[in-house]
Amino acid sequence: MMKSKSKKPSKQRKRFFKAPLHRRGKIMSVHLSNDLKEKYGRRSFPIRVGDTVRVLRGDHKNMEGKVIRVDRKQYKVYIENIFRENSKGDRVHIPIHYSNLMIINLDLSDEWRRRRLESSQEGG
Repeated sequence: MMKSKSKKPSKQRKRFFKAPLHRRGKIMSVHLSNDLKEKYGRRSFPIRVGDTVRVLRGDHKNMEGKVIRVDRKQYKVYIENIFRENSKGDRVHIPIHYSNLMIINLDLSDEWRRRRLESSQEGG
């Protein structure tokens, strides 16, 4: 998250909820699974469409699936096989807060993302 000069919780919350979208992507970093932690030498990484995640808390605990949408405005993530039926009978994906997730498989199709992981692996 962004470095803050204030220790006041109200100002911390204000900066969190008024953060611009380009900063929210970094704020929405999700814990990596234990084997990914060992492999890349870091605890968390920003979530992206295509990552495979496991839900850690809530009604859908221990369910896994690919991320199909990341909503930075609401700080929510949508996963492909977690949905419910609405009143019309349509399937609607359920938004899940990013803090309740763990990345179990990273989508490394993006060259920038791969380089970012390798640079942290080297210690820089």
